[in-house]
Amino acid sequence: MKLGANPTKAIKPSVIKTSTIMANRIENFAIVAIGRNEGERLVRCLAALCKVSDQIVYVDSDSTDESIEIARAAGVEILSLDASEKFTAARARNAGVAFAATKWPAADLIFFIDGDCELADGFLEAASKAFESDNEIGIVTGRCRELFPDATIYNRLCDLEWDGPIGDIEACGGIFSVRKAIFDKAGGFDPEIIAAEDDEFCIRVRQTGSRIVRIAHEMCFHDANITRFGQWWRRAYRAGYAFAQVGDMHEGYFRRSRRRALLWGLILPAVAIAIAFFTNGLGLGLLALYLLSFLRNRRNLIKDGKSKSNATIYSLFLTISKFPNLLGMADYWRKRLLGQTVRIVEYK
Repeated sequence: MKLGANPTKAIKPSVIKTSTIMANRIENFAIVAIGRNEGERLVRCLAALCKVSDQIVYVDSDSTDESIEIARAAGVEILSLDASEKFTAARARNAGVAFAATKWPAADLIFFIDGDCELADGFLEAASKAFESDNEIGIVTGRCRELFPDATIYNRLCDLEWDGPIGDIEACGGIFSVRKAIFDKAGGFDPEIIAAEDDEFCIRVRQTGSRIVRIAHEMCFHDANITRFGQWWRRAYRAGYAFAQVGDMHEGYFRRSRRRALLWGLILPAVAIAIAFFTNGLGLGLLALYLLSFLRNRRNLIKDGKSKSNATIYSLFLTISKFPNLLGMADYWRKRLLGQTVRIVEYK
C-alpha cells in the first residue's frame, strides 16, 4: 500500500545531519548495537556510530547475510551469539553490556541501538548533559523518526508511533541511553522476553527510584522497511504477545491494551454474531461500534495535533490491530500452558 511518495526519498540530510563528522568523540558512552540480517541498514548504522565513538560493540544474532563482514569492515568489536540458545533482543543487549563492561570499564553510560537505525547528530552529548543535570535520571531517550516515512503506510504508522511525549515517561523503546550503574541495579534485560523487553526493563528501572526521560532532541532514524500488510500484521501480533507476557510478569501492566484486544478482537464480534442468530441478522448492527471507535480515536488524535490524514490512517490500523493483538495474546497463553519453547517473532 503505497502513499505515492518516492520510497527512496528519506528525511532530508539537513534534518538528519548524520553525515557531519563530530569534532568531539564521546568517551563516557559504550555503544551496544544489535542486529540480525540488517544488510545495508547496518552499514548506515555503524557508519553513523563510528563518527562519534571508538567504543562500539556489534552483537549479531546468527545473521545469514553479510552483517559480520559489514561490522568487521567498520572496525567495531563483534560479538556473535551462540545459536544453541534462543535469540532475543534482550539477550543480545545483555551480552553487549557484559562485553562493554570488560572492554571499556570507564564508560559509565550505555547507549543501545538497533542495526536498522542511524544515530542522529548531537544526541549522545544531549543525553550526557541530561544525566549530569539530575542524578535521579536513569534513562534518557529522544525522538525516533522513520527514515522513509512516506514510502509506505506502514512506515508512516511507525513514525507516528515513535512520536511520544517529552519529559518524564513510564517506558521507552529499545533505543535509549542508561547509566551503567542503574542497568546493573535493575538486573539488565530479561532474556526470556521476546517483545517489549524494553517496557519490562523500564518497570524495574523505575522500581530503583530512577526516572525515565525523553528529551526534545532527535535520537535516531529508523528504517522499518515494512512494505506488506502481512508484515504489519505480524508486528501487531508480536505486540499482543508482549501484552500477555509482560502483563503476566507485572500485574496491571498492559492491562488496558489486553482489555481492548479482548473487547474489540473477541467479545464484540462474538456477541454480534450470537445475537444475529436470534434476531435475523439485526445483531450485526453492533459491529457499527467499530466505526464509532475509529471516529473517536481519529477525533482525539486530531485534538492532539495530528494531521487529518495521519489521524485517519493511525485510527484505522489501531482499530484493525486488536485482532492480531488478540491472536498474539492467545499464542502466549497457549505456549505457556503447553510448556512450549518461545522463539522470536520476526516481521521483516
